[in-house]
Amino acid sequence: MSRPLGDIVEALGGARHGSPDLLIHRLAPVATAGPGELAFVAQARYASQIASTAAEVLIVPPALQDQAMARGACIVTDDPYLYFARLTQWWKQQHEAAPAQGIDPLASIHPSARVDEGVSVGPFAVVGRDVHLSRGVRVGAHAVLGDGARVGEGTWLHPRVTLGERCTIGARGVVHSGAVIGADGFGFAPHQGEWIKIEQLGAVRIGNDVEIGANTCIDRGALDDTVIEDGVKLDNLIQIGHNVHVGAHTAMAGCVGVAGSATIGAHCTIGGGAVVLGHLRLADGVHVSAASVVTRSLLKPGHYTGMFPIDDNASWEKNAASLKQLNRLRERLKAAEQAIEQALQNNSKP
Repeated sequence: MSRPLGDIVEALGGARHGSPDLLIHRLAPVATAGPGELAFVAQARYASQIASTAAEVLIVPPALQDQAMARGACIVTDDPYLYFARLTQWWKQQHEAAPAQGIDPLASIHPSARVDEGVSVGPFAVVGRDVHLSRGVRVGAHAVLGDGARVGEGTWLHPRVTLGERCTIGARGVVHSGAVIGADGFGFAPHQGEWIKIEQLGAVRIGNDVEIGANTCIDRGALDDTVIEDGVKLDNLIQIGHNVHVGAHTAMAGCVGVAGSATIGAHCTIGGGAVVLGHLRLADGVHVSAASVVTRSLLKPGHYTGMFPIDDNASWEKNAASLKQLNRLRERLKAAEQAIEQALQNNSKP
């Protein structure tokens, strides 16, 4: 369904240059956009895309306004990327059918569960004893909510999500299919060659505006709770161990692993496939490169990388063998430096 350019600007702001009646059929990447489609150019360094794109309308920063107006219609805004993000949300709201409200007859809702106005629960979902689903919550098919779980207003649990007993998630959250929140943490005590289970008695507490990707797992705490603060964004296939604390507005890409009792600050980013070892602390504003292994606490904000560069296997093996000798070579170098210093001192004596 098309939308007039004027409607977009009225809803989201920005300076419109072009007819308000110009119809937009689709949001598109700038490289492939064509007639009737809207794209964005975020920064002046991408100015060449203005001439090469066939997009009907461009979203551009003030620095590119003249170039964009010379080619056709545009929306001028200080942050085109942010504008485009909000535009995608608005566009989805305009085109997505409103979710069906109410309880599917094939869902199982415990009589003690509290279900507020505007909640939808899909077929074969299970809502346990004393669960509270706040206003506007959406629970997908085959989702399971354990006893005493709490879901905040407007949060969407996609199909096959598991929210364990006593676990909570705040308002406006999104949990994608297959995520498991509140499985037992990996706690075992060694005894005579066997492993004795340590019961995980805590829960998981998740704040507002959190998004959790498909098949991500967040373990419950051993005694205290595992905590995910407001605004955290977790990609697919992430493992968060028991008693981890993730600060507000931190984002993690796919396949990150965070071991138990690590504390990660606010406004951090962790690249895909990175690992944070247990009981470490990352300060606010720490950014970890993809595939890094964090083996010590990072107590100052900044960008950290810890990986061995990829190479052909034969060269890698030679380099790895050399790396193992670094400490011995370091000690030899120190001894040589001390011998040279001593010789210089002896020669300087009258």
